[in-house]
Amino acid sequence: MPKFMFIYHGGGRPETEEEGKRVMAAWMSWLEGIGGDLVDGGNPAGMSKTVTASGVEDNGGANPVSGYTLVNAADIDAACAIAQGCPILENGAGTVEVAEAMEM
Repeated sequence: MPKFMFIYHGGGRPETEEEGKRVMAAWMSWLEGIGGDLVDGGNPAGMSKTVTASGVEDNGGANPVSGYTLVNAADIDAACAIAQGCPILENGAGTVEVAEAMEM
């Protein structure tokens, strides 16, 4: 079965401990709901650098990555259906980019 990357953009860190617990519970519930198709629940991403032919930039790129998850899905449409339940989408806080992890 093909694997798909969910690349998160946006979102933010919870401002209170209570909000952090609520957000973590939402993520854990969503990840548990993916069941056996969850390959890697992923992690948040730290500050990134952009490497180009002319050097390294500390700008995080045009659309900085905020995290990732890896899932199995029959096709990209099935992967997008899974991604639509992602907590980062609540309140327009962030987006999920879905791409197949191509086998080589």
